[in-house]
Amino acid sequence: MKNAVCRMAIIPQPFRHYKLGPPKAGARQQILTQWRGMDWTAVEKTREKSRKAADILPAVLKELRIERRQSEAEVLTVWNHLIDPLVAAHAQPTGLNKGTLFVTVDSSVWLDEIVRYQRKEILKRLQHSFGPQLIAKISFRVG
Repeated sequence: MKNAVCRMAIIPQPFRHYKLGPPKAGARQQILTQWRGMDWTAVEKTREKSRKAADILPAVLKELRIERRQSEAEVLTVWNHLIDPLVAAHAQPTGLNKGTLFVTVDSSVWLDEIVRYQRKEILKRLQHSFGPQLIAKISFRVG
């Protein structure tokens, strides 16, 4: 009889089932996973809290240098009002890079006329309107 008791103690007990992996998803989570085609639970938990656009926008606009680009676009629109209409008919600004305004003139005769007689006046008017930081010099080219 003593032998029988010992044998009973040696018989292994049924194993206990431990849950492995993430907890079972609820019905809502299963539907979202099926609809999205992927389980985004882990990503959603690590996701940053949302922020207001008003908090983010000033930094984004500063990084894009929107104020400077807006000034550059204004130069193109104001050109016809600041410059003599006869000159504006033959010369149009084509770009602004590092303080240099590039102007395309339709003929070499007009290029010579503008460079000789009106360059300083045009630069003075543009600098008065936009400041010398934005427009430091003008480069005229035939195009």
